Amino acid sequence: MAGHLDSSARGTSRRSPIIAAWAIVGLVAAAIVPGPAMAMAQDQRPAADVGGYPARPVKLVVNFQAGGPLDTLARVLAEKLAARLGQPFVVENKPGAGGNIGAESVAKGAADGYALLMTIDTAVTINPSLYKPLPFRVDELRPLAILSSSGLMIGARSDLGVRDLAGLLAKGKAGALNFSSAGNGSPGHIASTILQTATGIGASMVSYRGNAPAVMAVASGEVDAGVLATPGMLPQVKAGKIVPIAVTSPQRSPLAPQTPTVAESGLPELGFEVLYLLMVPAATPAPIAERLRQATTAALAEADVQARLTTLDMNRDGATGAAAEQRLAALRARYARIVEQTGMKLE
Repeated sequence: MAGHLDSSARGTSRRSPIIAAWAIVGLVAAAIVPGPAMAMAQDQRPAADVGGYPARPVKLVVNFQAGGPLDTLARVLAEKLAARLGQPFVVENKPGAGGNIGAESVAKGAADGYALLMTIDTAVTINPSLYKPLPFRVDELRPLAILSSSGLMIGARSDLGVRDLAGLLAKGKAGALNFSSAGNGSPGHIASTILQTATGIGASMVSYRGNAPAVMAVASGEVDAGVLATPGMLPQVKAGKIVPIAVTSPQRSPLAPQTPTVAESGLPELGFEVLYLLMVPAATPAPIAERLRQATTAALAEADVQARLTTLDMNRDGATGAAAEQRLAALRARYARIVEQTGMKLE
């Protein structure tokens, strides 16, 4: 079934009455890359500089299920932002429709900085090609930062009799395989489609509600293989129920250093990464967005956050502004081509 998937199943400022002086201060601050001490001082400037923001708790909407890598990262970030900005940041999970439900709630909500979106890039990169119509416009959201990135692990059930990518592809060419995914339009769904398209193997997709049940489907032998989040795969790898085949990131995972990359396995075109984003409604006032961006950048630089990223198999990113927008646009174009070429659709 190559080309079609059966979806069954990111210093203290003084008040100044002179607008020009504030503009100069803003330009200087933007030109400085703050160290941790300076960042903390900037984040704790008087609330009046940003109209009292935040004056009440801030909602951090996660558009996928609780317990996954995105949700875990959101809770780490929420704790750090609360400490820096002096108000609770409350995580609220709104899963469904490939992330569209949570994304729409923020995109269509008030642009006042009190509802932020934590999402993986698929909500704004592949969903515009998969969901017709998309319930929100991509330009209704803008990224404050690409927080981190991570690859996925290609893993096969242990009794499939394969130990490397060549063996898996040979199986797929001899007879159709079935792959699990964490849902329609999820990273594993996309990565499995790329795998099929690039190699010509026969495969079908079985969708589950999240990464954990998709991993268990491989471990139990319910499906043959999956392209799923590495941290979720590893317990089953250690238990001998899943064989690690390759990782899709440009470099080996620090959690699975013995597992080769797809490029090392001879197929660099299978490279795939998930981007973790913090986004706001596009109309959010610039001073509020900038305060959030500064606090987020400083939080990502903290040693304990970087250590947590490692345990989640994530690499710190930090791209903001035009650089972040351009990367998302490039991915959107790539996935639009894949959807068109493969006939990938939701059923």
